[in-house]
Amino acid sequence: MDEALLRSLTPTVLTVLVRRGADFAAAEDAVQDALIEALRVWPADPPRDAKGWLVTVAWRKFLDQARSDSARRRREDLVEEEPTPGPTPDADDTLQLYFLCAHPSLTPSSAVALTLRAVGGLTTRQIAEAYLVPEATMAQRISRAKRTVSGVRFDQPGDVATVLRVLYLVFNEGYSGDVDLAAEAIRLTRQLAGTIDHPEVAGLLALMLLHHARRAGRTAPDGSLVPLAEQDRSRWDTASIAEGIGILQAALARDRLGEFQAQAAIAALHADAFSAEETDWVQIVEWYDELLRLTDNPVVRLNRAVAVGEADGPRAGLAALAALDDSLPRHTAVAAYLHERDGDPEAAARLYAEAARKAPNLAERDYLTRQAARLNAGRRR
Repeated sequence: MDEALLRSLTPTVLTVLVRRGADFAAAEDAVQDALIEALRVWPADPPRDAKGWLVTVAWRKFLDQARSDSARRRREDLVEEEPTPGPTPDADDTLQLYFLCAHPSLTPSSAVALTLRAVGGLTTRQIAEAYLVPEATMAQRISRAKRTVSGVRFDQPGDVATVLRVLYLVFNEGYSGDVDLAAEAIRLTRQLAGTIDHPEVAGLLALMLLHHARRAGRTAPDGSLVPLAEQDRSRWDTASIAEGIGILQAALARDRLGEFQAQAAIAALHADAFSAEETDWVQIVEWYDELLRLTDNPVVRLNRAVAVGEADGPRAGLAALAALDDSLPRHTAVAAYLHERDGDPEAAARLYAEAARKAPNLAERDYLTRQAARLNAGRRR
């Protein structure tokens, strides 16, 4: 059973059902039922036309659901429109589905959450972590969004800003290594950039390319995490870096700065440095200041504290960090790093161990645990 194939076909099948009149919530349920049926049937009897099989089964599942609700008589009129099995157009509807999910009846944050769950394939927990909210809060938000769009015809697609936010979060989740969606996010953003002439679309594409170019250096052969300063820069994808910088420069030249362009400028300064020591941290702090003027995001302030610590010394970084909520993700890890640079290995070891317990994934937990062990071993000598 090719589960990757099922994942890739899901957006197209969902789009077909919505186009044929199914409300979003019912269409999503029908597609999920069809996927379960495929997992049961395909290993013994694989279809010749996987997409057509899924469309037909999902449509029938939707009709079965429609017949059982209070609007039975009105929805049974759709039976005559049931398609016959056969090949379906070989088209990629994923990006269109992103726009459809960003419906004007939803707030931007709800549209992003719904799209990440229904199209991006992320779990409620992963979306909650991206938004820095409890999982229960995010579950309620997604449920409200489904209720809001239930019965709504998707003939008014949402705006570009909401779609960009979704693509950005999908890329970040894929880039973390928990779910490999980064390449798909780049593909869709490149597709969007080819249809919409907007500097923020270009800025997001540049940001993705610059981050993705460094991905090979982020882990050691044993799978352990390698921090940026210690990465082997010869493993970075120089072609992607050059492309990302070129796209960014063209976007910045239009003098319509947005948050994705500012983030891409920071990524470009990292990618363009031949070594960690040659990184222009002063300019990076200036770009973080620009980014904060565009979006007063606590995670941006946390990253800025790291940059200040590199540009002006660890004491300055700790002062910037002291103004932030210590419950922020990775706040403790940043504090540990700055205390170590400030010559306080005892505090740094304690904070590294605490940060390891809070780490969002196994790779980070292992890295932070090793940092604490290294400092503790050094103190015992």
